[in-house]
Amino acid sequence: MKKRSGLQVMARLIGLVKPLSGYMVLAVLMGLLGHLCAAFITILAGYGVISLLGIGTGWTLTAIFILMGIFALLRGLLRYAEQACNHFIAFKLLALLRDRVFRALRRLCPAKLEGKDKGNLIAVITSDIELLEVFYAHTISPAAIALLFTVIMCLFIGSFHWGLGLIALAAYATVGVIIPLITAKYSGDDGLRFRTKSGELSGFVLDSLRGLSEILQYGQGNRRLKQMNEQTDALSEEEQKLKRIAGRNTAVTNITVLAFDLLMLFGSAWLCQIGVLSFAAVLIPTLALFASFGPVIALAALGSTLQNTFAAGNRVLDILDETPVVEEISGKPDITFRHAEANNVSFSYGNEEILSDISVSIPAGSVVGIVGKSGSGKSTLLKLFMRFWQVRQGTVALSGKPVDQINTANLREMEGFVTQQTHLFHDSIKNNLRIAKPDATDEQLVAACKKASVHDFIMTLPNGYDTPVGELGDTLSGGERQRLGLARAFLHNAPFLLLDEPTSNLDSLNEAVILKSLREERDGKTVILVSHRQSTMRIADSVISVENGRVS
Repeated sequence: MKKRSGLQVMARLIGLVKPLSGYMVLAVLMGLLGHLCAAFITILAGYGVISLLGIGTGWTLTAIFILMGIFALLRGLLRYAEQACNHFIAFKLLALLRDRVFRALRRLCPAKLEGKDKGNLIAVITSDIELLEVFYAHTISPAAIALLFTVIMCLFIGSFHWGLGLIALAAYATVGVIIPLITAKYSGDDGLRFRTKSGELSGFVLDSLRGLSEILQYGQGNRRLKQMNEQTDALSEEEQKLKRIAGRNTAVTNITVLAFDLLMLFGSAWLCQIGVLSFAAVLIPTLALFASFGPVIALAALGSTLQNTFAAGNRVLDILDETPVVEEISGKPDITFRHAEANNVSFSYGNEEILSDISVSIPAGSVVGIVGKSGSGKSTLLKLFMRFWQVRQGTVALSGKPVDQINTANLREMEGFVTQQTHLFHDSIKNNLRIAKPDATDEQLVAACKKASVHDFIMTLPNGYDTPVGELGDTLSGGERQRLGLARAFLHNAPFLLLDEPTSNLDSLNEAVILKSLREERDGKTVILVSHRQSTMRIADSVISVENGRVS
């Protein structure tokens, strides 16, 4: 994880506000006027007291009470307008931010996400992005409001005496700037640790739910629960640290406010005693300071909460800034598939070499089988043809053109990839199949499912093709999911099929039906077939053995 300072994170997050800057200006204006109305209600009350004492103010009590009523009404309306603008900005930006994060994840897929903790990603997409609402709705405009409000109130109080204006400036700066900075420095990386441990706990819970049957089968429920409780307790300790810091911050802020209020009172009283100020010039500045800490106290409260917010922003920015292993290609002339080949290809995951100087030729219209032990690099070779990863050296090419020089959309149109584990979304069977071809007709769906030997099974379900499949396809067996994956590939109708263990979860009867379909599909189709089954390899024109990353 890249560590950014709070200012760097803040600058990046503020940069996203540019499309909605008009609403932000409106929110600041409404907030500033609202706080001024609130402060001047108290100030007008002071003028009312002075008037009752018979000291001339130039205002009648009636006029003062009318103004106080108007300011009270405006305060409510302006507060509502400010919050409405801020939350519109926040929720609009959160939607845009989620869109950008999903686009980033799409760019990173699948290479950069294969080793990532899915629970942690879910925490970033949900709670971390949601936490940024605090920044957009309760930080940006309050900071601008506090700055402008401070300038106006310092000028107002300073109009009675420049020394009182300096006291007000020192009070606002201490409460709104110095205390939050000290709190943020004292917090250190507590916020980042809290967000990280929160993501780790989410990942652990998700992993436990997915493996619940295995946990129960092997009697590991208590052990797993103990681990979950340990992580929960560790997270609670981090949260308690943040709350203690927030509590100390509040206490220090309140003491500071009281101290400056007393300083203003004693300072103005002393100036009155030596004849520099009148009684009115004592009461009004003191009441003005009493009533005007609202905007800067809001900033002081952010000193501790912002650490959590910036930690969440840092995690989101990590995803947005991460460089994909392979970039999408566009703007090049589209090609048609004729043949495929890998020439002197080497590839490694980190320091672990998977393929070493491997060369394979896939003639048009052929079925090439690939066999080898688990971990020998068979599946990796298919992923290189799909350009999920970038080769370290050598060339993977379609129709004589390296895959990294082919438009990504064009490459995906030419290839159909069936993995060992078919993922099904929490949706109907029909919609799961149409991922391969959104405009597919019902007749095309049926034809593809018949080729994959899954149509008869679907018709036994209560709602046929409209039957929903459960979360992660858990309502279906491994063989049923695998046949639906094959049906997707048949529906996609790509000229180049890459099949990774397409019959591993099937019985002999269904395997025979699917192999028959593959034979019938050979016209205009080129197939790479990875399998451990000798029976599956019977339809291959040639079989290549991959051992320890080399063709043998």
